[in-house]
Amino acid sequence: MFRLQDDFYYTMPVHFGGSKLDPSWKATQKVTDLTISYETDRAQLENYIPEEFELLTPEVYVEFTKLTEINWLANGQYNLIQVAAPVRFNGKRDQLDGVYPLVLWENMTAPILTGREQTGIPKIYADIEDLRVVKPWYTTTISYEGSTFLTMNFEATTPITGKELVSMNAQMALRNTIGWRYIPKLGLRGAELSQFILFPQGMEAETALVGNGSLKWTEQTWMQNPTQYQIINSLASLPMKKVTQAVLIEGQATLYTPDARVLE
Repeated sequence: MFRLQDDFYYTMPVHFGGSKLDPSWKATQKVTDLTISYETDRAQLENYIPEEFELLTPEVYVEFTKLTEINWLANGQYNLIQVAAPVRFNGKRDQLDGVYPLVLWENMTAPILTGREQTGIPKIYADIEDLRVVKPWYTTTISYEGSTFLTMNFEATTPITGKELVSMNAQMALRNTIGWRYIPKLGLRGAELSQFILFPQGMEAETALVGNGSLKWTEQTWMQNPTQYQIINSLASLPMKKVTQAVLIEGQATLYTPDARVLE
């Protein structure tokens, strides 16, 4: 009969076996990353920040990433769009600054399942187009069953080089991403598990461009997107007071999955 082994990790369906734990293992991939950040209303944004956190600045980070040559997917690829805010976690034991993802859309099942189960990142599915490029302009759209709900546009103006690129890489070498792993009880009455997870990540830019960025959210109806329309409409309701950053990066990213831990 099947029996769990202490030195393996498992995901469902468990009974087909797991993988032997390797504390030195890291997920690596090449990335094309477009981030557009904007200032919004603090009080409105705080509606979506758990009380265990402090919102550092009233900013929203919208980040498109195309990942390729992913080692754990046999050098496969997929796209994602993350919407996040800068926070400080104030726990009984842990106090640290990081990024709190409000939602993260991906266009592939495997990373959605592993990210939700292992690190509590709120991953859900959407169709995410590759960047369409007519230099210096870049654009992408995200949709669900034919209904587009987000468009990102970027016009590159200035390369980041030399000491500025070195400084950028120093800042991106380690990023504290904090997920909320929430599993409801059967019958949907309360939480079976509710914990905040530190998921350290890093990125190294080989090239970087700054420029002008814009975002357009399109509200959805229940019929267009019955499981996500509240998420989309909540984000669409946040005012865009001004764009604070627009940067396009080509480089490498590392996910330090074995170093993920529960915050207390």
